[in-house]
Amino acid sequence: MSPVFAGVLQFLALFAALALAYRPLGDYMARVYSSDKHLRVEKWIYKAIGANPSTEMRWPAYLRGVLAFSAVSVLFLYLMQRLQGSLPGSLGFVSIPADQAFNTAASFVSNTNWQSYSGEQSMGHVVQTGGLAVQNFVSAAVGIAVAVALVRGFARSRTGELGNFWADLVRGVVRILIPIAVVGAIVLVACGAIQNFSGIHEVGQFIGGSQQWNGGAVASQEAIKELGTNGGGYFNANSAHPFENPNPLSNLFEIFLILVIPFALTRTFGKMVGSVKQGYAILATMVTIWVGFTALMMWTEFAHHGPAFDIAGGAMEGKETRFGIGASSIFSVATTLTSTGAVNSFHSSFTGFGGGLQLLGMQLGEIAPGGTGSGLYGMLIMAIIAVFIAGLMVGRTPEYLGKKIGTREIKFAACYILVTPALVLIFTAIAMAMPSTLTSMTNSGAHGFSEVLYAYSSGANNNGSAFAGLNANTPWFNTSIGLAMLLGRFVPMVFVLALAGSLAEQKPIPETAGTLRTNKPLFTGLLVGTVMIVAGLTYFPALALGPLAEGLAS
Repeated sequence: MSPVFAGVLQFLALFAALALAYRPLGDYMARVYSSDKHLRVEKWIYKAIGANPSTEMRWPAYLRGVLAFSAVSVLFLYLMQRLQGSLPGSLGFVSIPADQAFNTAASFVSNTNWQSYSGEQSMGHVVQTGGLAVQNFVSAAVGIAVAVALVRGFARSRTGELGNFWADLVRGVVRILIPIAVVGAIVLVACGAIQNFSGIHEVGQFIGGSQQWNGGAVASQEAIKELGTNGGGYFNANSAHPFENPNPLSNLFEIFLILVIPFALTRTFGKMVGSVKQGYAILATMVTIWVGFTALMMWTEFAHHGPAFDIAGGAMEGKETRFGIGASSIFSVATTLTSTGAVNSFHSSFTGFGGGLQLLGMQLGEIAPGGTGSGLYGMLIMAIIAVFIAGLMVGRTPEYLGKKIGTREIKFAACYILVTPALVLIFTAIAMAMPSTLTSMTNSGAHGFSEVLYAYSSGANNNGSAFAGLNANTPWFNTSIGLAMLLGRFVPMVFVLALAGSLAEQKPIPETAGTLRTNKPLFTGLLVGTVMIVAGLTYFPALALGPLAEGLAS
């Protein structure tokens, strides 16, 4: 079987598995966030944190809940790392330096999971499981909660109430993420991933030293790392490490975990607004971009350019032989089009155009299908921009799902789409102007610039993957990328929730003959075009200096 054909078969199997899970999971999540009943364990949690889950919140109160919970999470995780040397189960590792502890805390709380350290050489069992893994659950649940609040903004009328943040957070963890993650961990253990709390083992003596391997609760963390589109690996090699991702079957399953909730949330959206066709339109947009990026990535990596590529069957540098080019390309697109950041290959070793696709996937805003929750609300923001553009073309007040998109709404949407590009481009420009950046770059020229651009694109878009040729463990990069992650996560949420509150206060507008049908293929095409044009106009100059220049020169 040719490598190309094997890659296509894996993609088709993944597509079929996602299609089978789409309806039941999407319907289940809609019931979870529409129910007025509370499980017993949920009541215990509400009592412990002093929350009343039945109290409806307007958008400022909902936002305060998001920010307060996230701020406490950053502080808690920061202190755990700073005190690691005094904690049990530290495996003898010392406490994490202040700048790196801040970067890591900001990273995991913002659902980015950027790592400027080697996990197996820095973090003990307590920090890994009691700190990082916990944030994998709750940061993902925060993203889903904000998306659900926006959906309620479309579904409700003549009220500014968007639900209860604490109820949405707890339900996301207890009813969705934990059950699926438990099943996922069992599957990964069956595939060969490790799950233990053993210490450090000497596995061989070599000239100049010895080889050491760590154990750990890897399978359980791997499951939620992918399911919650987090991406932080137990080991420095991430999902390329055989303890995390042993074989092609586990690899395909991990890609499935990355994509299943973001895609299924479009069904949840359709059910909650009372029109599953609207959910299908958003789904079609996401799938179109995802399939297109996957096809382009496989083409760039399988294309032969000289004898070495002919012998290897494609661009095999930096890729695991047990996965090959096809599975590595599918994984790479899945992780950069979502906020996952997990890698099963060395992104810096992809071809110039392949690296450009990874960058562009993040720079689209990671909305195809995007992160858990963040992908849905990001795409809905782009849908509002698309109907606004359509309204300008025909001279009609734009409407979406029976709500007018007026001056206030379009300002919130415009601010949302401007925040992340501003962070990426400003921080990249400052970094490139600093002489110290040159010492952190492994490569010079276009590829070296791509390393820095990739770092800030990954941080501000809450992805977390890296080109890995950049030494980001410096005070400047730890601090600046940490700030980019926090601002890129929580400032857009302000505009999302403000928009949700504005929409919820409106009364529905009946459809007329002039209403744009947003559940038709024409709108899907318009939305795809809007996404690509907005990202293209914003990032094309930067991409031209980096991956495009490298690709054209090779």
